Amino acid sequence: MSKNNIVIIGAGESGTGSAVLARKKGYDVFVSDIAEINDKYKKVLLQYDIRYEEGKHTKEILLKADEVIKSPGIHDYIPVIQMIKDKGIPVISEIEFAGRFTMAKMICITGSNGKTTTALLTHHILKNAGLNAGLAGNVGYSFAMQVADRKYDYYVLEISSFQLDGMFDFKADIAILLNITPDHLDRYEYNFQKYVDSKFRIIRNQTKEDVFIYCLDDQVIKKELEKREVKARKLPFTIKEKLIKDGAYITDNKFIVNINSNKLIMTLEKLALQGKHNIYNSMAAAIAARVLEIRNENIKQSLSDFQNIEHRLEFVVNIQGIEFINDSKATNINSTWYALESINKKVILIAGGIDKGNDYTILQDMIKKKVKAIVCLGVDTSKIYSAFSGMVETIVKTQSMEDAVKYAFSLGKKNDVVLLSPACASFDLFENYMDRGNQFKKIVKDL
Repeated sequence: MSKNNIVIIGAGESGTGSAVLARKKGYDVFVSDIAEINDKYKKVLLQYDIRYEEGKHTKEILLKADEVIKSPGIHDYIPVIQMIKDKGIPVISEIEFAGRFTMAKMICITGSNGKTTTALLTHHILKNAGLNAGLAGNVGYSFAMQVADRKYDYYVLEISSFQLDGMFDFKADIAILLNITPDHLDRYEYNFQKYVDSKFRIIRNQTKEDVFIYCLDDQVIKKELEKREVKARKLPFTIKEKLIKDGAYITDNKFIVNINSNKLIMTLEKLALQGKHNIYNSMAAAIAARVLEIRNENIKQSLSDFQNIEHRLEFVVNIQGIEFINDSKATNINSTWYALESINKKVILIAGGIDKGNDYTILQDMIKKKVKAIVCLGVDTSKIYSAFSGMVETIVKTQSMEDAVKYAFSLGKKNDVVLLSPACASFDLFENYMDRGNQFKKIVKDL
């Protein structure tokens, strides 16, 4: 089938990048967005003379497409996508499309938690080792735009389940699966197995020449591997087991990566990222780096000098002995669990937003152990309120970041931590998790 006519649904970072790449490759391109297109992206579309519409989807144009590229934020089951699929028109992701036009080596990272940190850390190691590496996918700039404008030898791609769902022929040279916990179940008909299947698309099309890096301690992954054939070389990482022939593990408070009998050893204290979840992230990145034959000394240096990302356990300020931490990127239960697990002080937790089918019982033991008060923030926080009412000294409901911060501050004492770790999406009150985190930081600094 000819693929001359490309329609792109959604004109954000992903969609606009895909449009530019398609245009540069000689396709007839049309971009359709049901919302108003951001001026920044509209300017790019005009610059490349790309046709577009906003505030509507014109059925007649969409159904003439040879192929449709869908932005990851758009649900598969909305009517316009169903209409396109019913017509037999392939619907793919930006990752699938852009991957056709680069020969770069692909290091692809997925998981319910830790994707962004691991992607940034892996990219940091590659860059410090002098490799010509791009960073894209669910983090940074559009993968397609980078393929259109630059020539990288390596790409570190953070890939969400939504992007994986639109991947068919794309292949990861190095695939990393960090963990699988219930998340985005509203997009998977509240069927956890469908979500698990989506995550395992990361190994799709891999051969014995490729590498699959995974967490041996994750029971969901472990169980799935018992029933799946994996053609790639398997390299596990674990903090519970020892002396893996090939992979990463911990012994005597030391972090060990053993690939081809070449051991990288460093003490846990020297890792820039602390906390159990970050040990896992560091292991995954270090294994990938060793597979690429980056020198041990380069890897150790990068693991020790990496600075974590904004909105992920980001220290903001200390006021009157009360520490404020911005973990706005925690949009699911397990991210919040990891945040609480890494803090060894009493916590006033600010949580809430758009619930994605959360099971709050997972948090209950951690809440009892670490949290003295919960400030619920969101349009509807009844589920959080009922889940934890009676487990903490104080629980209050708020509907603005300013009220939430002021309540939390009033409840704090010296050596307490006010932690924004919502466990929910942000779209009820904020543009996105970054807007939520930035508002938190501004209000805290104005106290």
